[in-house]
Amino acid sequence: MNISKQIHQAAARGYQTAPEAYERGRPGYPSSSIDSMKDVLQISPTTTVVDLGAGTGKLAASLADSRANILAIEPVSAMRDKFSENLPDIPIFEGTAEAIPLRDLSVDVVCVGQAFHWFEPHSALLEIHRILKPEGRLGLIWNVRDESIEWVAELTKIIDSCEHDVPRYQTMNWKAAFEGSSLFQPLKKIQFRHSQKGDLQMMVDRVSSISFIATLPPKKKDILLSQVIELISTHPQTCGKTEIELPYRTDLYWTHKIET
Repeated sequence: MNISKQIHQAAARGYQTAPEAYERGRPGYPSSSIDSMKDVLQISPTTTVVDLGAGTGKLAASLADSRANILAIEPVSAMRDKFSENLPDIPIFEGTAEAIPLRDLSVDVVCVGQAFHWFEPHSALLEIHRILKPEGRLGLIWNVRDESIEWVAELTKIIDSCEHDVPRYQTMNWKAAFEGSSLFQPLKKIQFRHSQKGDLQMMVDRVSSISFIATLPPKKKDILLSQVIELISTHPQTCGKTEIELPYRTDLYWTHKIET
């Protein structure tokens, strides 16, 4: 089975080439959001949790102190390798949200960090419903840049110049599968504030880790990253700072399985 043909090519190609930048440049999740996720999803040492679309392990690492039995699923081999390097005690399997390599009714919770918008949502919900036990729970979480801040809005303009209709959380197209669903209860949501602090190289890595930027031809990628450096070096809100603070909001959604 060719997993790469089952996922969006921007994700397959971009994340295959960018695991190091992803690991260095992507923020973790604020502790308040993880505490809330554990609470609303009832994650405990007796819980089996699937981290679906696990990437390099940022969400799994945040959940590890719950002592839950965590299983990870990730389609991109380079991301799986980085996950295993970061979290050698958590098993990770090749698979997609539309073809999860687990038994029916075998897990208590499915968590998805920064990834559900990449899934084919109707197929993914069928698969998640299949593997969840009765009263199983599903949690979705995203860090989203706070574009109410002027320099962040300017950064987004640079990034979006190369976007080309790639699936993104901000479109909210992914939510359509939940509306009137017979598989899951209506989504609930909590929002948190968050920030990521680092130097200019952190910002370059953050932008480089975006799937559709990771796959740009080298010359075009270099031009875009030079625009990012120019923005941060000259904008009144960031120029002259050795530590840059990139503000986010963190959106946490959750729902419960409906028995059919």
